[in-house]
Amino acid sequence: MKIAFFGTKEYDKKIFNQILPEYKHEIKFFRPKLSPETAIMAQSYDAVCGFVNDIISKETLQILAHNKVKLLLLRCAGYNNVDLEAAKENQITVLNVPSYSPEAVAEHTMALVLSANRKIHKSYNRIKENNFSLEGLNGINLHGKVAGIIGTGKIGIAFAKICSGFGMKVVGFDQFKNPDVKGLIEYVELDGLLETADLISLHCPLMESTRYIINKSTIEKMKDGVILVNTSRGGLIKTEDLINGIKANKFSAVGLDVFEEETNLVFDDHSTDILNTTTVARLTSFPNVVVTSHQGFFTNEALNSIARTTLNNADEFEKNKTLTNQL
Repeated sequence: MKIAFFGTKEYDKKIFNQILPEYKHEIKFFRPKLSPETAIMAQSYDAVCGFVNDIISKETLQILAHNKVKLLLLRCAGYNNVDLEAAKENQITVLNVPSYSPEAVAEHTMALVLSANRKIHKSYNRIKENNFSLEGLNGINLHGKVAGIIGTGKIGIAFAKICSGFGMKVVGFDQFKNPDVKGLIEYVELDGLLETADLISLHCPLMESTRYIINKSTIEKMKDGVILVNTSRGGLIKTEDLINGIKANKFSAVGLDVFEEETNLVFDDHSTDILNTTTVARLTSFPNVVVTSHQGFFTNEALNSIARTTLNNADEFEKNKTLTNQL
């Protein structure tokens, strides 16, 4: 198959080119993201490969269909940026990578917890200026505390195991109970989790039922001094309500690998740009907040798994096999 690969970074090209000889597909790497403005670049290609920050709207899909594209390969698990109804209407099959390395995301989640809680980011900057003061760097012990996990899929379970290793009690909330959590996570209602957890971590997909699951009302139900971390999707948290909660000293620490308005920011260098959005600036102005650039997935093992699953998806489609990862 001829695949138009959008939003290419050097690490994408490197890992896909490494394993491409094992497959018979042809990939053309394009730097721009997939959007209504760039979809025309897929003309004469059988498939397109997109990522979490592409704009795969109805208009984009219509342009792709007009140019006879039949397959959309998502090299990610999330698909909230894809108009699936429009894909169906335009007879474009959508395949994703539902699981690449739950441990990669779970480990980054705990890295955010530790950095924000123990003020590693502040200490690092102080030491560079020969400031060895400990004032304002105190955190809390995780051992003996309660970890509340919202979303108990593979990543949620991987994070629960890490929390358990720290000596934490783990409770969880999910609309769909996972039998694999037996003996690891105690299921509770959402209000119960909010009221008892010392650490709350989000690992659920972004859907209508989960959008802004963290808002003014749910924040008010949390314990004072709670740690909040999100490595799932920015739309799970209503940013303005989070900022108000931080100002009110509701949180002892906040770690964010994702945030609202990230679509046009993450994965690119904007160090010389004047940004139109103030979200990142406002969040990083708080000393107890750590923000990273949607890098939870970014390990060698995860990248390899993503590439192989993406190309296996293309194989299944081309050979009319059962589509393991169809959305």
